Amino acid sequence: MAPPGHTEADLAQVLHTGPFHLALRTALAVRGLPLQRVQHHLAHRGIKVGVTSLCYWQQGARRPQRPESLKAVRGLEELLRLPAGSLIRLLGGAGATGGPAEAERPATRSYRSLVGVSGAVEELLAGLESPADGGLHTVGHHERVRIGAARELVGRDSQHVVRAHRDGVDRYLAIHHGDPGCDAERVVVRAGENCRTGRVRRHPGTGVVVAELLFDARLRAGETYVFGYGFEDGTGGVSGEYVRGFSFAGGQYVLQVRFHEEALPVRCRRFAQTSAGAPRGARGDLTLSGRHRTVHFVEQGVRPGILGIDWDWD
Repeated sequence: MAPPGHTEADLAQVLHTGPFHLALRTALAVRGLPLQRVQHHLAHRGIKVGVTSLCYWQQGARRPQRPESLKAVRGLEELLRLPAGSLIRLLGGAGATGGPAEAERPATRSYRSLVGVSGAVEELLAGLESPADGGLHTVGHHERVRIGAARELVGRDSQHVVRAHRDGVDRYLAIHHGDPGCDAERVVVRAGENCRTGRVRRHPGTGVVVAELLFDARLRAGETYVFGYGFEDGTGGVSGEYVRGFSFAGGQYVLQVRFHEEALPVRCRRFAQTSAGAPRGARGDLTLSGRHRTVHFVEQGVRPGILGIDWDWD
């Protein structure tokens, strides 16, 4: 039987979303196997791996990279009765095909490769002394964007579901980047359910705002949390797209854009990019709904890069 807080459903979810160390730790907890027994069983299969290495892997302090370590991961999948390749897949990059893993974390890209205002974002994040991933992994994110009568970005609202992959996480940093002409000083941060606004940092020259959202509880590793927040803008010029950059792989992302009845575009498309300077691919036309004047797309398994919707006014 799984200990409290760790179920088969939890295991299935984290095997889908990652990160690797949390999936491994959850699998060990659900199967009820201490590391010494795991090492013993692997040794009987001709796989040599130390208890210390296993401990580091499940804590996220280290990631399997060498060929013999990846062999041990495949042995863990079999021992823990997991789908073949389910742990290897979470290592990303070349590690998924048997070569050395490319990074010490789940596949990521820096803000510098994602957005042109990366310097401003990095500066504001550094001022808030936040780790790169904040100790959280996105399970699901539904974002609603509102475009006004003057074709401007009025604001956006988010319903966010996250999972902690270390103990003690109690906040999330939300980033807003307004359209050209945005006055960052006039952008309003709105905390919704299950959180409250903490520190807010603004970069007037680029229209970037970073807001600290404080949770109502400290999370333990593996716990999920649902919260809502938004930004009220309306200070920029004509908007022709909405994009979101992802530094880390994650779960489901839903982007919905709603247009004012007096400002309807003639065409809307979804797109994806591997980085800010890369060509836009995965193009697809989106049909504007009649009554609610919205378009949307759903991305089931987010990968590092950029997703968005753009539109033509004429």
